[in-house]
Amino acid sequence: MTPGWTIGEEGAGQFRWIHLDGRDAQAMRWLEDESHGLPPTARFNLTTAETRPRCQPLHDGVIINLRGPRHSDEHGEGDELVSIRIWAERGRLVSVSYRRMAGLEDLRERMDKGEFLDPGDLIAALAVQIARHLDPVVADLGDQVDDCELALSAETFHLRRHIAKARSTAISYRRFIVPQRQALEAMALLELDWIEDDDRIHLREAADRFARMAEELEAVRERSALLHEQITDLRAEKIDRRSLVIAIVALIFLPLTFVTGLFGMNVDGIPYAHHPLSFWAVTGFSLLVGAGVALWFAAAKWFRN
Repeated sequence: MTPGWTIGEEGAGQFRWIHLDGRDAQAMRWLEDESHGLPPTARFNLTTAETRPRCQPLHDGVIINLRGPRHSDEHGEGDELVSIRIWAERGRLVSVSYRRMAGLEDLRERMDKGEFLDPGDLIAALAVQIARHLDPVVADLGDQVDDCELALSAETFHLRRHIAKARSTAISYRRFIVPQRQALEAMALLELDWIEDDDRIHLREAADRFARMAEELEAVRERSALLHEQITDLRAEKIDRRSLVIAIVALIFLPLTFVTGLFGMNVDGIPYAHHPLSFWAVTGFSLLVGAGVALWFAAAKWFRN
């Protein structure tokens, strides 16, 4: 008995889809059984833990790995885009995933209804569905960067966390979307009799959508880097402005500190030490010196820098 799910009847002119959970030991033992007719290279690809999107023809079949959004029930660490490994040949498609991918249940229902007549139909539908799921996610990343650009000011240093997250997500997605486009384009060019013209059209359509997503992700990455630099410049400018104010205040009080320190010495001989107006005279002199230094800074336009 095949672990996972099997849809379709075995026999001439029939098409079966066998999907396995890579975390199931019984599924792994089923793949290792040579009696199922899987080529060794295909078995190795289906059991590989880490993969990247690719397409490799092998005999009369094809090995193709794709990445799509993970199911909402899948939690924990790891890439947002989960991998599905596929071996396709006339009459049979075997797929393995180590984490649940969003949308596979929809494809399973369509397969039950008889919408897919060969592996080309199923792979094309899978590629289009992944593109449909990822389009709004990539668009949302662009909107997040747009919002950060509109909110950018000297008081919005907290935006750095949002920008860094958007940039990190864009880099993570682009790492898989670019080779996925190349894999779909390569599959559309394969001369296999079970890949029909309609399948090629759908594969090229999905590849084009992935190409546009890759361009958008690259734009998000570059715009995020530019925004981060602008925020850093704004922060440096704000620090410089505050440092200038502190320097001006320090320079204003520097001569006053000298005067108060000079007349505050506890030694004999200070002129007018016992005169009743000495305190007010020193205070008035200090105020005049401070006001004079402040007016000089104002005339030199230091307060506007």
